[in-house]
Amino acid sequence: MHTSVERKSDCELVVTRTFNAPAYIVFEAWSKPELFKQWWVPKSAGMSMLSCDMDIRTGGTYRLVFRHPAFDQPMTFFGTYKEVTPHKRLVWTNEESDQGAVTTVTFEENVGKTLVTLHELYPTKAALDEALAGSAEALPEQFAQLDELLAGRS
Repeated sequence: MHTSVERKSDCELVVTRTFNAPAYIVFEAWSKPELFKQWWVPKSAGMSMLSCDMDIRTGGTYRLVFRHPAFDQPMTFFGTYKEVTPHKRLVWTNEESDQGAVTTVTFEENVGKTLVTLHELYPTKAALDEALAGSAEALPEQFAQLDELLAGRS
C-alpha cells in the first residue's frame, strides 16, 4: 500500500493511505493507547515513547512523552480532542507551541478496507515547512508500521 503525502496549500498537509482492515479496527489503533504506542513512533527515529495518556472523547486531552538519545530532556506533546466520532473521525489540537497544527483524521470504510485521511492545518507557512522537515517526513513509515499492526489484528 502506498502512503500519499501532499502539501495542499501554504498551511495544509494531507496524508492518505488505504488499510486492509475495517474502520473500527483502524480507529482502535488510533484511539487505544496500548495499540497507538505500538506504531506511532517511527522505528528509524531512534525515539521511544515514555508515556501515552489519551482521554479519547470530545473535550478530552492527550499527552505523549518521548525520549530521544540526542536530547537530555524528554519531549512532551499534548492537546485537546475537539471531535471524536467513533470509527469515523478524530480532530485534535497540538498545543505544545503556538505553531501547532489542528489534526483531523477520517476513516472511510469500503468493502472491508479503510481509507485514512490525515489533514493537518498549521497556523503559518513556516510551521508547516518545519513539520515537513521533521515529523511529517516520518508519516509514511508510521503508516507502514500501522499497516503491520493491523495485519495481525484483522
